[in-house]
Amino acid sequence: MRRLALLLLLAATLHAARDPRQNIVFILADDLGYGDIGPFGQKLIRTPNLDRLAAEGTAFTHYYAGGSVCSPTRSVLMTGQHTGHTRIRGNHGRAGLARVPLRAEDQTVAELLRNQDYATAMIGKWGLGEPGTEGTPDRQGFDRWFGYLNNDLAEFHFPEKLWRDGKEITLPGNAGGARGQYSHDLMTEEALAFLEARHQRPFFLYLAYTVPHSLLEAPEDALAEYRGRFPEPPAGQGGKNDVPFPRATFAAMVGRLDRDVGRILDRIRALGIDRHTVVFFCSDNGAPARAGISDFFGSTAGFRGHKGSLFEGGIRAPMIVRWPGQIPAGRRSSYPWGGWDFLPTALALAGITQPEPGVDGLNVLPALRGKETERPGHLYWEHHQREFSQAVREGRLKAIRERPGAPVLVFDVVRDPGETRDLAAKEPGFVARAEELFRTSRTESEPWPVASRTSPSR
Repeated sequence: MRRLALLLLLAATLHAARDPRQNIVFILADDLGYGDIGPFGQKLIRTPNLDRLAAEGTAFTHYYAGGSVCSPTRSVLMTGQHTGHTRIRGNHGRAGLARVPLRAEDQTVAELLRNQDYATAMIGKWGLGEPGTEGTPDRQGFDRWFGYLNNDLAEFHFPEKLWRDGKEITLPGNAGGARGQYSHDLMTEEALAFLEARHQRPFFLYLAYTVPHSLLEAPEDALAEYRGRFPEPPAGQGGKNDVPFPRATFAAMVGRLDRDVGRILDRIRALGIDRHTVVFFCSDNGAPARAGISDFFGSTAGFRGHKGSLFEGGIRAPMIVRWPGQIPAGRRSSYPWGGWDFLPTALALAGITQPEPGVDGLNVLPALRGKETERPGHLYWEHHQREFSQAVREGRLKAIRERPGAPVLVFDVVRDPGETRDLAAKEPGFVARAEELFRTSRTESEPWPVASRTSPSR
């Protein structure tokens, strides 16, 4: 075994010397709060593998999701455009009815990497195109794909059907409401199989898990670790949390996520590709306001707001990046960056340094390597639920306007991460700057007109 490991390491070293392109694994959790995992302060749920990921990489404490709900964040990741420009700015379009897909002309990170001869796979929750549209993964740069297309269906962790490479497949273990096949487990197996099959050439694996999103569901073996460990809220309150052991089930879902991140890391190491594989791990938005869950586990880590808000609790997400020998191990960084920076950074990892036209993000590879500089420019978000809200961060100051015509709020999110002290009266210059950025950082979107704010959140 020792000899085999040495041979694998030698092969990987020779490969890296011949080919500067790095493998990229992007793991996206769903509705995981900033404080839900050990590296960002969680004390009640064990996350040894995410702890290991942080110990072997860098935890970024000022990383932001592209949006405060599901589909916009995923659109931002794929296109490198923030929510003022990306195609999909909400989970639903006009009147809350239409699901807007990516179009053929939208350029995704998967397409750009595939043009560099990367093998590409999307596994998990997509949310950027329904069947028969131009927005399905196979039409947006992915060679292989498995999982959910529809956000609503992705709420169910024991589904009767999933998609694989353009075909809807039946899960016999879940027929008739049975709970035999946990979709998260199936995603992990698909990801491990992809790594085995494709590791001898550069690859991009986008692993978009669905836990701990929405319905509180976990396999019995995961639940067993936490059942009885916590006081549980009263039963019979209705809603998605109305299960016998809601806190234990939530903890079990986070634990299952942690277990399988560990399995991915172990397989990368066993294949001898550790030193030329960059692993990103983060969440798609902040923690939802789940009664009896978020406050109990400290999911927002003291930030203001929850999922669906542009306060820090809605958009600040846990981010860990690991690349042995290249990204400092055991480090914490406060460099501010966001989901739209992933595309240009991924291209840099593929040896492409020229900026892509129409991309809002920056190549943050120097910051990932620990060569921090002050971030140029600003970060921008908009949210289209009920009211049209906007936020911008420049340096340590962040401005929020919760609805058109509302006063601009200003916070120093370095000194006051809980956004408790409005500095607008003391920072009139930044208020004016923010108002200008609110106007210039976006283009109009027909599916999300500024006059209509009725889209629900998922």
